[in-house]
Amino acid sequence: MQHGNAQGQGHVQEHGHGRAQHRVVVLGAGYAGAIAAGRLARRLRREDVAITLVNAEPDFVERVRMHQLAVGQELRPRPFSEMFAGTGVRLRLARVTAVDVDGRTVSITEAEPGGSSASGASNGSGASNGLGSSSGSSTSEGLGASGGSDGLGSSSGLGDSGGSGIEELPYDTLVYALGSTWNTHDVPGAAEHAHDIAGRPGALRLRARLAALGAGQPVVVVGGGLTGLEAATEIAEARPDLQVTLAARGALGDWLSPKGARHLRKVMAGLGITVHENTTVTGVGADHVTTAAGDLPASATIWTTGFAAHPIARATTLRTDATGRIEVDGTMRSLSHPDVYAIGDAALAQGPGDQPLRMSCASGIPMAWQAADAIAARLTGTKCPTAPLRYFNQCISLGRKEGLIQYVTADDRARTAALTGRLAAFYKELVCKGAAWGVANPTLAVPSRRRPTVVQPAPVPTPAPEATTA
Repeated sequence: MQHGNAQGQGHVQEHGHGRAQHRVVVLGAGYAGAIAAGRLARRLRREDVAITLVNAEPDFVERVRMHQLAVGQELRPRPFSEMFAGTGVRLRLARVTAVDVDGRTVSITEAEPGGSSASGASNGSGASNGLGSSSGSSTSEGLGASGGSDGLGSSSGLGDSGGSGIEELPYDTLVYALGSTWNTHDVPGAAEHAHDIAGRPGALRLRARLAALGAGQPVVVVGGGLTGLEAATEIAEARPDLQVTLAARGALGDWLSPKGARHLRKVMAGLGITVHENTTVTGVGADHVTTAAGDLPASATIWTTGFAAHPIARATTLRTDATGRIEVDGTMRSLSHPDVYAIGDAALAQGPGDQPLRMSCASGIPMAWQAADAIAARLTGTKCPTAPLRYFNQCISLGRKEGLIQYVTADDRARTAALTGRLAAFYKELVCKGAAWGVANPTLAVPSRRRPTVVQPAPVPTPAPEATTA
């Protein structure tokens, strides 16, 4: 695997047979981006296509395990150097600062030294998906969780612009998979005092904070969705000496089936978690959270009230919705720019009943399959496949010994059936392991033929010869 200024990155390379490589640039190496890059590499001939994956860290992150990392569990390292060895995917360790979809270029800056392949060094959003960490600009704002200094960058070979550290990376096809980070909803004090587990940097900061807490100190998890439930139960199981509280805007598990909701309440009670239902947090302080009913003491506050798309897409001329997610068709192709595909949390894709797919691993992985197969088909002149995107279940870990598998309809509404207990915990673990395996095996171990491309990029302008005098 080639790092830094790998041959063929940032330009169209001519080969002996005279054909130019089609430049595919993938932004972000979370579940969606990493799968898309690997799947494309197995669908297309290397001599025809140059695939560059831009990411700020050298390791893949299992984002669905950030609550485990936060309580001190060690995660298996998954370096991209091993994952993409022999595939032809070129990793560019850098952060994205802007995208010019009209000029078909991506602005990047080298990642700061400090990337790690140590156990636990994993990330699914933020620093691992190529997002910038600086603030003040709409195209590089880190939004809290997306910062961090992990990654090993290289500033050579891609056209340094005036010593600013910003480089321009041109593309013919762009796969935008920059993902999401935590969403504070502008609640006063949340960004300053709360912790997030939307990515590795936030999970590691929370890990250090929890380790410093003594017995009896209060921890408040804000948000009663999947992330909040997993965080609260994981912390309560790992640290039974802490007073763990969950503040939920609605009723606990109100989207689950009756069986699922009953099991959730049973597990929460068994772990000693105090639940405040129908509670809105209106402020966060250094040692408390504020609600309409009064303050809740909090030596550590974990904010899990949803995710927000990074503002880079909204700063472009791409067609986005009000939240900044890129609007795409059934093949994950941008509705406004046909040379751009968006996948994962960054994309607004329609599922069954024309309902937007929720931000989740369950949505991002099939979106990556669809986009990669559509790009390959269009470049090779074959039939473009389409597959309906739907849901089957919601998998919730409730600590290491308990779980809840809520079976759902295609459009994500709870069915009556639910799997609970240790069997559900085992099922959830298999799903997590399967998702990570699928990143390293993006065609699911099915042999794939690399096809030649028939669609060529626009010719590269040739500089005019210098004028001569007689």
